[in-house]
Amino acid sequence: MRDQFTPSPTSVPAPTVPDRVGADGLEEKWGARWDEQGTYAFDRTATREQVYSIDTPPPTVSGSLHVGHVFSYTHTDIVARYQRMSGKEVFYPMGWDDNGLPTERRVQNYYGVRVDPTLPYQPDFVPPHDGGDGRSIKAADQLPISRPNFIELCQRLTKEDEVQFEALWRRLGLSVDWEHHYQTIGADAQKVAQAAFLRNLGRGEVYQAEAPGLWDVTFQTAVAQAELEAREYPGFYHSLAFHRTDGSGDVVIETTRPELLAACCALVAHPDDARYQPLFGTTVTSPGFGVEVPVLPHPAAEMDKGAGIAMCCTFGDLTDVQWWRELHLPLRSILAKDGRIVATTPDWITSPEGRRLYAEMAGKTTFSARKVVDEALTASGEEIGAPVPTKRMTNFFEKGDKPLEIVTSRQWYIRNGGRPYTRPGASRDLREELLERGRELDFHPDFMRVRYDNWVKGLNTDWLVSRQRFFGVPLPLWYRIDEDGTVDHDAVITPSPEQLPVDPTVDVPAGYTEDQRNRPGGFAPEVDIMDTWATSSLSPQVAGKWLEDPDLFSRVYPMDLRPQGQDIIRTWLFSTVVRAHLEFDALPWAHAAISGWILDPDHKKMSKSKGNVVTPMGLLEKHGSDAVRYWAASARLGTDAAFDESQMKIGRRLAIKVLNASKFALTMGGEDTELDLDPTHVTEALDRSVLAELRDVVAAAGQALSAYDHTRALEVTETFFWTFCDDYLELVKERAYNREGAWSEQAAHSARTALAVVVDTVVRLLAPYLPYATEEVWSWYRTGSVHRAPWPDAAALVGIEGDPEVLRTASAALVVLRRVKSEAKVSPRTPFLAVTVSAPEGALPVLEEVSADLRAATKIEGELTLVAATSTASATDEGGTTETVSSESQTAVTAFELGEAPARRKKA
Repeated sequence: MRDQFTPSPTSVPAPTVPDRVGADGLEEKWGARWDEQGTYAFDRTATREQVYSIDTPPPTVSGSLHVGHVFSYTHTDIVARYQRMSGKEVFYPMGWDDNGLPTERRVQNYYGVRVDPTLPYQPDFVPPHDGGDGRSIKAADQLPISRPNFIELCQRLTKEDEVQFEALWRRLGLSVDWEHHYQTIGADAQKVAQAAFLRNLGRGEVYQAEAPGLWDVTFQTAVAQAELEAREYPGFYHSLAFHRTDGSGDVVIETTRPELLAACCALVAHPDDARYQPLFGTTVTSPGFGVEVPVLPHPAAEMDKGAGIAMCCTFGDLTDVQWWRELHLPLRSILAKDGRIVATTPDWITSPEGRRLYAEMAGKTTFSARKVVDEALTASGEEIGAPVPTKRMTNFFEKGDKPLEIVTSRQWYIRNGGRPYTRPGASRDLREELLERGRELDFHPDFMRVRYDNWVKGLNTDWLVSRQRFFGVPLPLWYRIDEDGTVDHDAVITPSPEQLPVDPTVDVPAGYTEDQRNRPGGFAPEVDIMDTWATSSLSPQVAGKWLEDPDLFSRVYPMDLRPQGQDIIRTWLFSTVVRAHLEFDALPWAHAAISGWILDPDHKKMSKSKGNVVTPMGLLEKHGSDAVRYWAASARLGTDAAFDESQMKIGRRLAIKVLNASKFALTMGGEDTELDLDPTHVTEALDRSVLAELRDVVAAAGQALSAYDHTRALEVTETFFWTFCDDYLELVKERAYNREGAWSEQAAHSARTALAVVVDTVVRLLAPYLPYATEEVWSWYRTGSVHRAPWPDAAALVGIEGDPEVLRTASAALVVLRRVKSEAKVSPRTPFLAVTVSAPEGALPVLEEVSADLRAATKIEGELTLVAATSTASATDEGGTTETVSSESQTAVTAFELGEAPARRKKA
């Protein structure tokens, strides 16, 4: 049972403070205590109105976390802690994204294996390697194993990785309820993903199509538009001469892909290009292959690129796909899924020369085929001049190393507005509906909204969700096989909801038996798996146990917050909006908090693929978790931040100062003195002033955090805290101690109460940022956890009639008096025998009111004279007269006389 915080009493017992305080060891101490006491446990009896729920990003489990994760997840944790202290029951789960290609690649490298689906399962299989990055193991040297054996290895390694990930998150102090966690490959997640897919299928939002699509020849899988990454890629422009069939000359085109010449089905130019308008409607024959193709107009042709006329091959790029569809061209595929030229010579190549040339390139890679065509056309004179080097932007799979090809294959798609579609009963196209959803969503910062809009407006295809991989959520489908043994992909067999989750390669559809698998008259399993985003896009449903626990789901969904990185707006954020819109006709959450990137010293984004990441556990051990969290919190949402250990050092200094200053402030009344937390007992002007300043800070910090500006809240709190430590504490400590009874008991009690109220408030303001140091301070004088305490209420300080200007004026005078001693190169303990302070006339009454505190803080033993300022110059003379000016208030010391500093006592 977790601690419950009771309303604040006006006084608490005297603090129990350790003799020595420090930041080291707090993570172990309080991490264990939070677990034991269930500090962050979610109370599922809370109503939806009482709940703040977070769709926590499930990190990809494929190795190790890096400091960028610490950056963004700290931002989320600050929100969670603030909302919890604001009275909300926070649903803060954690997931692990453990299926898909990154895990497969890691397993291949870690164990030195690869999948061969034709191999049988081996019980008690022992992989050839166990550890290391596997970089020395070439793909050809990896041991082929069965798909079930490979999946077992994936599950084994992800389980080990998840243990390490959880340990790091706990060390960082994430206030996650670890009773609510999931794996995207887990049974619950599979059931949700398969059920959602089948519901989409039933409503017509899922379909299969035999169509050209982007294909990664290395990983042998289709790739979705959202997974593309444009990179510069070197190549050569080849000038090739097509021959006009009327014998009137040649048409020269420029291409970087001569190996696809055999797949050419048209030449295309812009309809307004006067150079080629006379050719529209005529035909030409391709060089080398002698295939007759038409010359056609299309507005997507670029008049100022190359020769202004291009060959359309099926398929060299996405423009070819567009032309093929819109110009109704024949399909002439010559590229196989393995990236090689199809071995069989196509029927459309009829000339002996063309068939002979094709036979030379058949079965070769595109690189080798390009060389064959280049040499042949150079010899025939149909290639004009030498190839010209160029660099072009080419599509890659974001995790791939070779340019993508376009291959025709059967795939499954979810409608996402990329192609025209209107839902039954809807009045607008799906794309327009999804754009409207983007306008409904509150983005933090708001300028990130345009990325969502641009992505939706730029879609040109639906969401391809099938993948030709092995470790993932299976598509829950089978197909009937005709009596002649032909698989009828239009005759789809689906499981009932009660059967889910299923693996079609293992499970049998209702009405069939195992011996009918892959037999005429029987069934064939779907062997493809879902794209990893097809599961991750359902993270709110998975975390909220949509199908397993409807009561919980009703209390947490739709969620309040989706925190994530800016680079996956087009993938994770958009795909989650799509699934929620199609299933629930609503947004999955109200707010999206978008973190920026972490940049390395060269100002490049940190990423595993670039090899410039910093692993965080060492940083947490070196600087402390509070310090690393401070560094992360110093960057606003949507803003890129440089990796900077110096900022972590500042954070550690702050955490230590919280501990030391709090100990100092809370113990001034003596070991047995209760702490008075009633601000109405604060009577002195200087003390009321610090509470008035605190009131403004509480209001500003709460307003900033409510607006998802954690950095602004930290800035105002930290600025106040250092003023409190450097100025207010120094000004009132003698009065608070009141060792010799120089002040009245009321004046001393006023200072002690103000000090206690400030500490009690500031530790709560800083608790979301420095959870360990603030919990330590809280434990000295409070029961329960600061993280279950109520967020400070500015209204509780409204009745304090204090003027923040009093503290500012006193601070200005303190600063210049300190500076006098610093410039005179004497000890701060050296007394002033006499001093004259000049200040603006309006500040003199304030200085007079705080003069006793000012005297005690700066050791003024003689006369303190206050005069109206007449000059803002600074000067020093040999007789000890100086004028030291504070630029803020023009407060200055115009004359002083110093005594001798007392000798320091030697320690016994």
